[in-house]
Amino acid sequence: MTEKQIIKIPEIILEWSEWYPWENIKNGIIKLPAQPGVYEAKYIDADEKLTIGKASNLKMRVQQGLVEGKIPHSAGEKIRSNEDVSKIVVRWATTDRPSAVEEELHKQYKEKFGKLPKYVDHT
Repeated sequence: MTEKQIIKIPEIILEWSEWYPWENIKNGIIKLPAQPGVYEAKYIDADEKLTIGKASNLKMRVQQGLVEGKIPHSAGEKIRSNEDVSKIVVRWATTDRPSAVEEELHKQYKEKFGKLPKYVDHT
């Protein structure tokens, strides 16, 4: 006989930052928290996102990886090479469950747009 286990996942409430210009993050005008969380990047006038990701440390992953390119980032190099970063905005929310939140954000995005964001390969 197989063992059954029920896992109930509690609600997660995100408090998103404002949308900040990519360049303001790159120039150090905006500083991200060194906390776990999720983030999104998009063109300022678009609904569709370029990327939605998770981070164990938002400052390292988003500021130093995605935006500045100081450390490797799965979407960062592609966005910096192929997009007009002067028109891109970024926002984030801290959470102690970034993997679960990223998975749900990807699911909701796919339901709305029929695909994952342009620079997201998988959840």
